[in-house]
Amino acid sequence: LLLFFKFNSLFLSFKGGHGVGWSEIPRYSFKVAAGWDETPVSIADLAGTELDLRFENKEEGNLFLVVAPVLRFRDVGVNADVRIDGLGTPDIIIAGFAPEIFGAPLSEDDVLVTETAQIDGVTYYYWEVKPHHLVAATAVGNRLFMLVLNANGRQWRKAEANLRAMQKSFFVPKL
Repeated sequence: LLLFFKFNSLFLSFKGGHGVGWSEIPRYSFKVAAGWDETPVSIADLAGTELDLRFENKEEGNLFLVVAPVLRFRDVGVNADVRIDGLGTPDIIIAGFAPEIFGAPLSEDDVLVTETAQIDGVTYYYWEVKPHHLVAATAVGNRLFMLVLNANGRQWRKAEANLRAMQKSFFVPKL
């Protein structure tokens, strides 16, 4: 793990990507604020078998990562290299995953902020969703990656800067 300082807090770099189903998952990374612990993943979770990992900090919130096949959006070959903007607009992507990541479909006014960014040739979508959810998503290879951060009101007031830094640190290198 790589240690560095940002927003006056200690962060750890986490790298994952081990393989789900029949194909290898491209590696991904993100920064986790100090004090966050990895917790067990269950197929009974809302995100089901697409949930790759989970972290929690009782004072700051929780984080989980969904790794879904792009076949959910497009019929592509086994070794396809698809980007998120080829799967749909930010509105289509977040709406498609809302029941799994938020527990219900989104209402028209639930999405507060939507951003798009290009990082090392890969497109990323970022959302802020009511009441205190931050999401980052991209697609590389034949997988869509979605990092989700949730906090209650008290946690949000305490850790908003850390949560936003964790959201923006999410990275999946192009193949």
